[in-house]
Amino acid sequence: MAQTYCEAAPGHPWHGPYHDREYGFPLTDDAALFGRLILEINQAGLSWLTILKKREAFGRAYGGFVPQVVAAYGASDRARLLADAGIIRNRLKVDAAIENARRVILLQQEYGSFAQWIAAHHPRPLEEWVRLFKQTFRFTGGQIVAEFLMSIGYLPGAHTPSCPVYRRIAKLRPPWMGVPRARSKK
Repeated sequence: MAQTYCEAAPGHPWHGPYHDREYGFPLTDDAALFGRLILEINQAGLSWLTILKKREAFGRAYGGFVPQVVAAYGASDRARLLADAGIIRNRLKVDAAIENARRVILLQQEYGSFAQWIAAHHPRPLEEWVRLFKQTFRFTGGQIVAEFLMSIGYLPGAHTPSCPVYRRIAKLRPPWMGVPRARSKK
């Protein structure tokens, strides 16, 4: 019988801290959201452990995940990223990160923030989320979108109800629980 993430992660040097302090917790900071999207895209075809081990290098390589910094990347930055052994050196994923940063900036201009764009489209079924992300971003298939949204509190499934972290997250009233959250006014 396979273990759930909630059973396997605690105590693990990489998965444990991510499970206990990040996975499924609501995120509203645009750099954190953009960073999570980059990480989820780069995980495609690889293990999440590989991504967790390289996360700091991703942050350095992608300007702290600040969309405005990444959106300004040109040919020399692209070459630098493709030569950086600390990250995943996949041309399609590198190109997607740069283009997605540009698209996040457009969403910020229209909605005030990437977080507000996500909130404006909630709730919706996973299939509609996938369609929306495919229309808006590059390299965002069903699994990437599902994991991204679970990891930021917009879809259920990050933790089992018996997991102590589940109860901590529930107190934060994540969007997937259907409890209205106070929205910031910008």
